[in-house]
Order: sequence, then structure tokens, then C-alpha cells
Amino acid sequence: ILILSFYVLSFQIRESASQTRDVLKQHFNDLKGTLGKLLDERLVTLLQEVDTIEQETIKPLDDCQKLIEHGVNTAEDLVQEGEIAILGGVGKENEKLWSFAKKASHIQLDSLPEVPLLVDVPCLSAQLDDSILNIVKDHIFKHGTVASRPPVQIEELIEKPGGIIVRWCKVDDDFTAQDYRLQFRKCTSNHFEDVYVGSETEFIVLHIDPNVDYQFRVCARGDGRQEWSPWSVPQTGHSTLVPHEWTAGFEGYSLSSRRNIALRNDSESSGVLYSSAPTYFCGQTLTFRQVHINRSVCHA
Repeated sequence: ILILSFYVLSFQIRESASQTRDVLKQHFNDLKGTLGKLLDERLVTLLQEVDTIEQETIKPLDDCQKLIEHGVNTAEDLVQEGEIAILGGVGKENEKLWSFAKKASHIQLDSLPEVPLLVDVPCLSAQLDDSILNIVKDHIFKHGTVASRPPVQIEELIEKPGGIIVRWCKVDDDFTAQDYRLQFRKCTSNHFEDVYVGSETEFIVLHIDPNVDYQFRVCARGDGRQEWSPWSVPQTGHSTLVPHEWTAGFEGYSLSSRRNIALRNDSESSGVLYSSAPTYFCGQTLTFRQVHINRSVCHA
């Protein structure tokens, strides 16, 4: 038995260490992927800003350049046309000369756009704060911790008819708990589910199947913190007590689907209500709760 106990303890250390390694690797791989994606998205945004500024500021210059080129081409065409007209003489019969003179009077070759100075046009640059590397580095170096023991552990499992009372306590005096989170699962299941979140240190888990093993674990959230602490060592428990049920068929009462709640109905009969089996024994606590329901009657 002593050797088996040491084997169980060694297995818990090795198994928890292996799981912790896997969790750390997965978390940091996810973190690297997310950070890379965020950096890529920011880079795309900044490059789009560069493209927008370039397109908006280069367009007026392109328009001016096209206007100047058009004026130069027009002037060259006009000079060639003038040379041809002069070759035809200066008489009144020279229609080309008169056409050239008329066209030249309507073209303003001396009207050109003003060329801006270099200081008046954008000169793009990237403003990058290198201090972000130190900030990120500080956060990364402080990110994550490895705890050898969780701050809370399950203290006691008490069976009840159709339920189990789970009690837990702090084992780290330096840890100030604000909330606790309790989960459970059947031992045949791979998924834990939340059953309680609050400030109490005990909770009764209902709808427990009799003679079925369940695992329970609890964690805590420190005062003023958002993240939860590591989970406690899972504890296995079961209840040998069947859930309490009322016997059906008695006039004057209506039963819930689980037959654990009985409500008085409108029947004039008020017989005695019996349980289906002796599910409570000496030393156990039985609590009755009487609920008054007001029934309203509408008169036509």
C-alpha cells in the first residue's frame, strides 16, 4: 500500500507537469499567432494610409504635368503650322496664314500652372516608437506563472439523496479569494461543466445519479483580478442515496417531472402525501419549504 501511494503521488507530479507543458506550449503558440496577425493587420493599415496620401497628393502634380505637356505640344503644332503658312506667302489669298494668325490669337501659350516648391508638397515618412519593444518585452517577461499548488482545494464530499455537498477551503494564506468556481463531470466524461460561481465555500450539486462516480474541481479568482487560479486536484465522489421522490396518484397534489416537488392543486381532497421510498435516515437533515402561489380567477 505504501509503495502504491508513492506511485500515485509520483504519477500526479509527472502527469500535471506534462499537462502544464502542453498548456504553456499551446498558449504561447496561440499568442504568437495572434500577435503576428495583429502586426500584419497594422502594417496593412499603415501601407493603405501611404497609398492614400500618395494618390491624393500626386494627382494635382500629374494634372499640372499633363497640362504643361499639352501646352508644349500645342505650341509645337502651332510653330509647324506657322512655318507652313509662311512658305505660302503673305498675301490675302494665303488662307493658311490667316488661319494660323487667328488660331495663335486664341491660344494662351504664356499661361502655365505654377510649380510648387519642394517644401509645399508632402514628403512621407514613418513614425515608429521603438519604446513599444521595451513595453512588450516587460509584459512578456511577466506573462504567465507556474504554480506548484493551487490556492484552493476540495475539503469534503458529503453524499445526499440525489446530490453531493462539495466543500472547499483556501490552502494559501496569502491568497485573497473574491469568487470561487466549481465544476463537475461524470468520470466517464471528458468535459467538466460549471455548476457554481460565487463567494460561498460549499455547494450542493443536485441531479446526481446514485452509485455513479463524479469528479469535482474548484478554482478561485483573486481580489481585483480577472483571471482564475489553477484548478484544484480533482476529487472523486458518489452518492449511494437515491433521489427523493413523492409517490404519484394521490389526489390534491401535482408532482413535477422528477417527482421531487409536490404542489397542491384545486382538488377538494387533501389526502396524505407519501414518499416513494425511505430515502432519509436518522442523522440526516430534511428541509421542507412551503411555497404559496396566488391563483387569480377571472370573472366574465
